[in-house]
Amino acid sequence: MLDLNLIRTDAKAVAATLLKKGYTVDFTELLKNDAAKRALLSEIEAMKAKRNKVSGEIPKLKKAGQPVDAIFEEMRVLGDRIADGDKKIDELSEAINDFLLRLPNMPDADLLPGEKENNKVVRTGGKKPKFNFPVKNHVDICTAQGLIDYDRGTKLAGSGYWLYRGLGAKLEWALLNYFIENHLKDGYEFILPPHMLGYNCGLGAGQFPKFADEVYWIDNGENDKKKSAFLLPTAETALVNLYAGEIIDGTKLPLKMFGYTPCYRKEAGSYRAEERGMIRGHQFNKVEMVQYAQPENSAQAFEELVNKAAALVEGLGLHYRVSKLAAGDCSASMARTYDIEVWIPSMEIYKEVSSVSNANDYQARRNNTRFRDAAGKIQYVHTLNGSGLATSRVIPAIVEQFQKADGTFEIPEALKKYMF
Repeated sequence: MLDLNLIRTDAKAVAATLLKKGYTVDFTELLKNDAAKRALLSEIEAMKAKRNKVSGEIPKLKKAGQPVDAIFEEMRVLGDRIADGDKKIDELSEAINDFLLRLPNMPDADLLPGEKENNKVVRTGGKKPKFNFPVKNHVDICTAQGLIDYDRGTKLAGSGYWLYRGLGAKLEWALLNYFIENHLKDGYEFILPPHMLGYNCGLGAGQFPKFADEVYWIDNGENDKKKSAFLLPTAETALVNLYAGEIIDGTKLPLKMFGYTPCYRKEAGSYRAEERGMIRGHQFNKVEMVQYAQPENSAQAFEELVNKAAALVEGLGLHYRVSKLAAGDCSASMARTYDIEVWIPSMEIYKEVSSVSNANDYQARRNNTRFRDAAGKIQYVHTLNGSGLATSRVIPAIVEQFQKADGTFEIPEALKKYMF
């Protein structure tokens, strides 16, 4: 959620910044409602002060034998006006809040406007593989080696699902253990959150109300999404809401944590060759990193998360690149994002295995997560997240980058100790 004071101060500047994300907004109605609410609040407060004053005088008038019927009638009328005013204030507050909740986050000033065409590669890592034999794609390799069973995954759950078998299941579990061990070594707290979350979590993370139809709902709220649970699309949705409504002791920041969950998403895989197999599906495993930071340490926390995600890919011996996303390619909730992308040889393209993002105080304002600084001042925290990592694109990169002429592939050295 954006700071309403910032919009009051310079609505044109905020609108211009949001336009970098391709989002056009007119703040006229919002500012009109805000002005009306503030004027009405002042008026109602004056009425309530008068009522309190008169109410205190009535006993004295009664004791002095003076008539009070007219005063009682005046207070009844005043009470009705106060009740009507409070109702109108609630209506204005709801309209203002609804408007703010639908606004995306403001991109950081250094981001280029536009979308993918303005993304910039900031660095590459790992040796790009070269082959002296025809390159096979990961679907054929995984199927031939019995790692992934696409047909039976579809039989069990429909299009966009698969199941791991034998070596494939071991490789998946080895990757998760590799990620987890590295995060624990770096001092991050391991969390296993619920897979079903309440509407407030989607709202606090910035995914609702705009993207409420993109998750799987458990309809236990009689078709009312605000009373229903949904399957989490990423552990971030849970982790950034852990301290919702709380004031954190500033000396405990930064809070560093990671969660492992399957991720459930409605997004359907397309029929494009670049999204076949495990590249895009409705369920996949992911380890997600999250930090809560003080604003002045936010940029440092972001760099740490980017370097951690890149180090995981580099530790597997994979060729990859790190891209700084343009404003319009960042998600609605995020102020900045860097993608870590692995090379897929059969497609000759890079595919994202981690998005590291900084929401600044956008999520914290939505879920009211604050901290008390050294001077005793209460401020909103900054929340950051990054995949560390998603397995469903790492496995295709492994089997393709490390493939052999005979159709097999080499297991990365970093994973061999987990291949029980």
